[in-house]
Amino acid sequence: MTPLEKRHYVHHIFTQIAPRYDLMNRLMTAAQDKRWRKLLLQQIELPPHGKLLDVATGTGDIALASLAQYPQLGQVIGLDFTFPMMLIGQQRHLQLSKTISPQKTDFLERLNWSGGDTLHLPFSDNSFEAVVSGFLMRNVTSVSEALAEQVRVCQVGGRVAVLEITRPADTLFGAIFRLYFHYIVPLLGGLITGEFEAYRYLPHSADAFLRPEELKLKMEQAGLQHVSYTMLMFGTVALHVGVKSDGQP
Repeated sequence: MTPLEKRHYVHHIFTQIAPRYDLMNRLMTAAQDKRWRKLLLQQIELPPHGKLLDVATGTGDIALASLAQYPQLGQVIGLDFTFPMMLIGQQRHLQLSKTISPQKTDFLERLNWSGGDTLHLPFSDNSFEAVVSGFLMRNVTSVSEALAEQVRVCQVGGRVAVLEITRPADTLFGAIFRLYFHYIVPLLGGLITGEFEAYRYLPHSADAFLRPEELKLKMEQAGLQHVSYTMLMFGTVALHVGVKSDGQP
């Protein structure tokens, strides 16, 4: 599959599963994905009035959670190239804004939505105190280019965080997880969304992705320092965080 073909394929898949995407995430992870996003937001240590970019925001899980976790956050931008996913996120955003207290009337204004390409982010250098992504990197055509763009728009001293499914380890549990991921998840996803192919793509994309230590090296090569990662869900999901060094734009 060429990079252009992969881009179109990924766009098609996420367009098709958008209406049931959140439900499947909760089922596949036993609702642990919410805890992982909370941990990600803890580790980026955003300052008061800081700016956050959520790349491949999808339905806005990280972006919306950041407003609750950082009440004094200045601005959040959720970016994606799949508009049906963002439309669902916008609807959730609007609904939440109607249910919060009058004292938080800026809830609606602090989160903005942007269409854009992960490999060509439409923002100036050093625009954000933190740049994050959740379950993006397996789907890009170039991990190095995606990281380079995220580092570019992050401020010096700011953090870049990547939450992603990892290639299962060559262990007994890894073998069990492969069985679950390759057989149970596609069946469940197909029954719930009607898109069996989309949930067959998911485990294959994880199998082809980098090991946690390999992604750590990629982040360091992109100019991030103090890169560390936390293994989650019995070693099948990793949260990487790095700090932008002075040597970057």
